[in-house]
Amino acid sequence: MAMNVGSGRSLSEPELMIEMNTTPLIDVMLVLLVMLIITIPIQLHSVNLNMPVKMPPPPPTELPEVVEIGIDNVGSILWNGERVEDIRKLDAKFSDAAHQSVPPELHVRPDKAAPYRAVTAVMASAQRNKATKIGIVGNEQYI
Repeated sequence: MAMNVGSGRSLSEPELMIEMNTTPLIDVMLVLLVMLIITIPIQLHSVNLNMPVKMPPPPPTELPEVVEIGIDNVGSILWNGERVEDIRKLDAKFSDAAHQSVPPELHVRPDKAAPYRAVTAVMASAQRNKATKIGIVGNEQYI
């Protein structure tokens, strides 16, 4: 017959527990997981779009005229190849272009060596005279 003798300690002393109690750690982890799930916003699987209610206007039947505004390396301004003498004449040309039934597309093409002052003068004149559809073309020369 076999008999369990024990460790030799008295019976009133409990045995030492070597394993760590992980129950409180798991409880804290579950509470944090629930808090994370609650705080994450709900993801929608659809995309809300605001579609137009009315029909768009028909495209214009006439194509706009293209006006080339060149600025050479000394700051001279050319309107479709024709030299513009001063800023007042340029203002008049921009004003006439802005008041046409179909405003023209204005393509500003400054030379690479053109003074910055001349380019800003043309842009300011266009803004003063309410010219729209204006763009700077020929930017590939600055690469």
